[in-house]
Amino acid sequence: MKLKSLLTIATLSFASATYAQEATPLQLSGSVDTYFKYDFAKTPNIKTYFASEQNSVSIGMIDLALKKSTGKASFVGELSFGPRGQYESIGNGPDGNSFHIQNLYVNYAFTDKFSLTAGYMGTFVGYEVISPVANFNYSTSYLFGAGPFQNAGIKGSYVFSDKVSLMVGLFNDWNVYQDFNGVSHVGGQLTVNPIEGWTAYLNVLSGYSAGAGGTGTIFDLTTAYQVTEKFKLGLNAADYSVTNDNGGYTGAALYPQYAFTPAVSLGLRGEYFNIKGAGGASDAAITSVTLSGNIKAGGLTFIPEVRFDNDEEQYYQFVKSNGSLTKSAAQFSLAAVYAF
Repeated sequence: MKLKSLLTIATLSFASATYAQEATPLQLSGSVDTYFKYDFAKTPNIKTYFASEQNSVSIGMIDLALKKSTGKASFVGELSFGPRGQYESIGNGPDGNSFHIQNLYVNYAFTDKFSLTAGYMGTFVGYEVISPVANFNYSTSYLFGAGPFQNAGIKGSYVFSDKVSLMVGLFNDWNVYQDFNGVSHVGGQLTVNPIEGWTAYLNVLSGYSAGAGGTGTIFDLTTAYQVTEKFKLGLNAADYSVTNDNGGYTGAALYPQYAFTPAVSLGLRGEYFNIKGAGGASDAAITSVTLSGNIKAGGLTFIPEVRFDNDEEQYYQFVKSNGSLTKSAAQFSLAAVYAF
C-alpha cells in the first residue's frame, strides 16, 4: 500500500509538472481612455459612435482582457466598462448591465495549421475596432459605425503557408450574444501577405438579420502596407446590400500615416461613404477628412485631432450654432489613451 501511494504521488507530481510546462501564465491587458471634444458649431454634429460629447472632458472606457493557453487550448475574455464599449457601441442587455463583453471565446489548435474558435468575438470585418488602442484616429469612420462590431459563432482557420490563410465560419446575427433566428450568417476571411510588410484581408459575411427585411451581404477589403520604416498606408473598402431593395451602404477610407520619430506620428483618414436608398429612395453620400497626431510617452498616447465632414444631402442633419441646417461640420478633440 505504501508503494502504491508513493507511485500515485509520483504520477500526480509528474502530471502536474507536465501541465505546468504546457500552461502559460494568465495574461492581463487592457486600456483606459478619456477625451475632450469641441464642435465648432457648439453642438455635437458628428456622431460616429465615440467622442460625441460637446465641450466636455469625458470618459471612454476601461477595457480588461484575460488570456491563457494550456497546451493546444486557449481562451480570451474581455470586458469593457464605460460609454465607449458599452452603450455607445452595443446596447445594454435586458438586465441593464453596466458592462459589455467585447470578447468571450475558446480556441483549440488541432495542428500548427488548423484551429477552431467558438464564442463571441470582435468582428473580422473592417479596419477600425472598438478599442482605441488599435486605432490611429480617436473618432471612428462611418464604415466602422455601419458594419458589425462583434460576431458570435464558430469558425475554422487554416494556414496554407506564411503568405495565405483562410477562415470560414457560421455566425449569429450582428452584435448579439444570442440569435433568435438561429445561426443565421455564414462568413469567411482570406488573408494574404504578398510581400513583407503588406497584409490584405478579403472578408465576406452574409445572412438574414432581424429587422433588415431581407438577406444582407457585406464584402470588405482591409489592407495595410508598411511602405517604409516611417510611412504606412492603409485601406478599407466595403459594400453592403440587403435584398428586396432594403438599402445598405458602400464606402472606402484611406489611411496614410507618417512616423517622424518612434514617439511622434501624423495620420490622415479620408473617407467616402454612401448610404443606399431603400424602397426606391435616393442615395445619400458623405465625405470626411480626419487629421490625427499620435504622441507617445510610455504606455500613454495623446491624440490631438481635427475632423471635417461634408454631407451634401444633409442625411445626418448637421446644424449651425443658430440651429439652421448646414452641409458641413467640423470638430477638434484631444484624447489620452493608456494601454497596459
